[in-house]
Amino acid sequence: MAARSIASLTVSFGLVSIPVRLFSATEASRAISFNMLHKACGSRLKQQYICVKEEVIVPREDTVKGYEFAKDQYVIFAPEELKAMEEAGTHMAEITEFVPLASVDPVYFDKAYYLAPDKGGAKPYALLTSALRESGRCAIGRWAARGKQYIVMIRAVEGGLVMQQLMYAGEVRSIKEIDMERTEVKPVELKLAKQLIDAQSSETFDPSQYKDDVSARIEAAIAKKVEGQEITMSDAPQAGAQVIDLMEALRASLERKQPKKGAAAPKADDPRKPAKRAQAAQPVAATPRKKAKAS
Repeated sequence: MAARSIASLTVSFGLVSIPVRLFSATEASRAISFNMLHKACGSRLKQQYICVKEEVIVPREDTVKGYEFAKDQYVIFAPEELKAMEEAGTHMAEITEFVPLASVDPVYFDKAYYLAPDKGGAKPYALLTSALRESGRCAIGRWAARGKQYIVMIRAVEGGLVMQQLMYAGEVRSIKEIDMERTEVKPVELKLAKQLIDAQSSETFDPSQYKDDVSARIEAAIAKKVEGQEITMSDAPQAGAQVIDLMEALRASLERKQPKKGAAAPKADDPRKPAKRAQAAQPVAATPRKKAKAS
């Protein structure tokens, strides 16, 4: 079934305007969710608000929104006050700058949307796509929707453009806030680690190789419940032997890698032997683990 557009907007940079249609790039609705039921009769439960002071149920029409500025102290905002603070939707994504694509850390990535040219936008859409792809840059701009203002990044992908909502700087923590031990890396350890990376490298990322085993187990369990079958719990997988020594762990990992047909298995260099001439490592496509079939 063809994807359905969720909105229309205009992407503008300079004096160029591109009418586009917006499509969700992800499907959160496909996530499995459970409802809260009454244990005694199995009926659906509904949410209620209870006043912690008077211990009475408060209907939704008698609720107001407040901000806690100190412990148990609130300032109340009326619906019209909250509405007045919302950003007015302009149906416009205005590009403010172009930056190298690699300069945007993926930690800032939020929700993604596909952009498709709307009526009369095919030519400028194709132009922007080609220009971004050949320059290795992405477009940064602002987009107002649903009462909020977003930073967005527009980047070229195979087949078109993706508009990525970005987090604001204040919404992303710095890794410098984390207290972690610093240690030195020995050259021989680095060499073995790079050999392991070469042996387990692929030319591109193929997301179809990865399956959600948890969702598959839940779907299978739901099907059994519907059919009236008893659910049996599988035993937890046994953990492999823990290798404490870093060098031994690297060597053991290299030895476990299966070579391609007709190719010799990569060997870990022994630091006690004279160094051989460096040879270009032949990338070996990562072999996905076999997934347990859901019954």
